[in-house]
Amino acid sequence: MGNNESRAGGQAAVPAKETYVWYRKFMREYPSGLQTLHEFKTLLGLQGLNPKANQHVDQVYNTFDMNKDGFIDFLEFIAAINLVIRGKMDQKLKWYFKLYDADGNGSIDKKELLNIFMAVQALNGQQTLSPEEFTNLVFNKIDINNDGKAVTLLGEFFVTAGIDFRRIYQWHGKRSGSSGHCFQEL
Repeated sequence: MGNNESRAGGQAAVPAKETYVWYRKFMREYPSGLQTLHEFKTLLGLQGLNPKANQHVDQVYNTFDMNKDGFIDFLEFIAAINLVIRGKMDQKLKWYFKLYDADGNGSIDKKELLNIFMAVQALNGQQTLSPEEFTNLVFNKIDINNDGKAVTLLGEFFVTAGIDFRRIYQWHGKRSGSSGHCFQEL
């Protein structure tokens, strides 16, 4: 009863006191209790992006909008905070799979991979490898049956054809520097 911290999905959730602080801030910033896509971009300082980067940010927003009503409510917001701050690697990778699988068909094809790398490059600035080169490098490693689908099951996403997708996660989160470094050991 005196436990001020709940558990969600096997991980410690945001403590009750911290949740209350986040709630007050959220409601002060968004009195309707709903955050719009524009407000999300403003919060993250992501206005004036090129179309690819803008599409990626829209996709990120849509993955956090779990009930698909076009808004992020406080529960969705706190779930996103919890994932980013306290999420385990496998939970973050599941989220990345959902983000990369843009059409929601349960597989990531070469076009989806290219789109995500182009968007990340647009957000991060110039990289050593072009998105096309990076996509071809990754795709050749993970399309082991040559069916044009990089990954068809979520479980395959974690380690496919010897690729540790945590490296993609690290590259994706990187704001500057070489994009090629994460595949040097493949």
